[in-house]
Amino acid sequence: MTAIRKADLSGDEAYFEHYTIKVDPGQEPLRIDKYLINKLEKVSRNRVQLAIKSGAIMVNDNTIKSNYKIRPNDSIKVVLPRSPEDSSIILAEDIPLDIVYEDEDLMVINKPHGLVVHPGTGNRTGTLVNALKYYFDNKELPVMPSNSNDRPGLVHRLDKDTSGLMVIAKSEVAMTHLAKQFFDHSIERSYHALVWSGFDQAHGTIEGNIGRYPNDRTKMCVFPEGEDGKHAVTHYEVLEDLYYVSLVKCRLETGRTHQIRVHMNYIGHPVFNDNRYGGDSIRKGTVYSKYKRFVENCFDLCPRQALHAISLGFVHPTSGKKMMFQSELPNDISAALERWRNYFEVKGGNTN
Repeated sequence: MTAIRKADLSGDEAYFEHYTIKVDPGQEPLRIDKYLINKLEKVSRNRVQLAIKSGAIMVNDNTIKSNYKIRPNDSIKVVLPRSPEDSSIILAEDIPLDIVYEDEDLMVINKPHGLVVHPGTGNRTGTLVNALKYYFDNKELPVMPSNSNDRPGLVHRLDKDTSGLMVIAKSEVAMTHLAKQFFDHSIERSYHALVWSGFDQAHGTIEGNIGRYPNDRTKMCVFPEGEDGKHAVTHYEVLEDLYYVSLVKCRLETGRTHQIRVHMNYIGHPVFNDNRYGGDSIRKGTVYSKYKRFVENCFDLCPRQALHAISLGFVHPTSGKKMMFQSELPNDISAALERWRNYFEVKGGNTN
C-alpha cells in the first residue's frame, strides 16, 4: 500500500501542506499529475501542475516535469498552499491597508500593531483577512488563490501586536511559489526588537525546539532537550546596547509561533513590554520608585511588545527577480527607544 504522510505543521508552516509519499513497489508507470490527484484529497490537476512548475513537487529529491512518470518505490515530496478548512463566510470590511508594493501577482503591506491577521474565537471581524476580502472583492485581480474562502492570499503571519512587513499572494502562481519559499526557509526576514538587558556577545544563534507550554495552551516554550516541540533557529545581532535594554536585529531561520519572543525570553532577554513572556515587568535596573515610574512611562509609550518585522526578501514568483523591502521602526518603539537612549546617556557609566 502506498504510504502517504502529511506533516503536522504550526506557525508560518500552517499556511501550506507538506506530504511525503512512498510509491508502491508494484506501481505501474503513470504521469505524476494523474497519480497525485488520485492520492491527495481536494487537489486539482491545475494545483499539481503549478506546484511542479514551482519546484514544489520533488521525486527522489529532484525537481521533475509534469510529464514525469512515477516508478515503483519513488519518494515524492509535495508542498501546496493550504486548502480551505471550512466554507465559513468572511465578512468584507473596509479596513485601510498600508500597501508598500503591489503588482498583478502579490502585494507587500506594513501591518500595524493591534491588527489580528485572521479571524478566530473572539475576533471574527476587524482582522487583516476581513480587510483583504474587501480589497480583493473591489479590485480587478487575476485568478484568486485557492484558499481565498478563509485566508485570502496569506502565506505567513505576524502576531497581533507585532508590526511590520507581510507579503500577500494575489494569484495561484504566487501562492504556490511563495509557499514553497517559506517551506524551504529561503524567505529573508529580519526583525528589530527592543529587549531587556545588555548582551555579553554582539551576536549569536538561539537553537531550541518550540512547542505549546504544557500548562497554558496560549503560550509557547522551549524544550531544550529536543524531545518535544519543533526545531527552531533564531540568529540575533545587537545593534545598540543601552545596558538596561538593547536594540537587536533578529533573523528567522524557521517560522515557529511566537519564535522570537520565546527564544529571547529563553536566553534571559524578553521583548520589552511583552505581557505573555515576562517583558512587561522590570528585568534590569533598580527597584527605586523613580526608575519604576520611568519604566512605566516607557511602557505607556510602547503599549505592546516592541517587535517589528523590518525587512522582507523573496524571489518574485513570475519574474524570478529578487525582491527586498525595508520599513522603519514605528513611532511607539522609536519613542521608547529614544527615552532609553536619553536615560542611559544621563546615567553615563553609573549604571549600578
